[in-house]
Amino acid sequence: MPRSPSRPKADRRIAAQRSGQRGEALAALYLQASLHRIRDRRFKTPMGEIDLVAERSGTIIFVEVKMRSRGDAEEEAFKAVNRERIVRAAQYWLARHPAESGKDFRFDVIFLARGRWPRHLINAFPAF
Repeated sequence: MPRSPSRPKADRRIAAQRSGQRGEALAALYLQASLHRIRDRRFKTPMGEIDLVAERSGTIIFVEVKMRSRGDAEEEAFKAVNRERIVRAAQYWLARHPAESGKDFRFDVIFLARGRWPRHLINAFPAF
């Protein structure tokens, strides 16, 4: 039986998903080494997913992880960050954790690329 034409597309999607999971795990290790406490990983909401929720010095940090094959693709990756989705998902997380509502929070982005150190953009964008 011939292979389904949609199969290569599914294979690419699965490979991208695994790569993203590896990237999120590396970013979590990087944050932990920087004295952050990981509060949640891959937090799913009706609005979307937050890659990592971390905390450091009483600040809740919502982290978007962008993995690229080339280090020079950071600008492209940053443009691909769906800020509105992340902000709505963060509001959902805060609503589910009312004890954290009085804490400061921010949105960070971590870029990962093969052969390069992680690049951590602290307070990468406002909450609108």
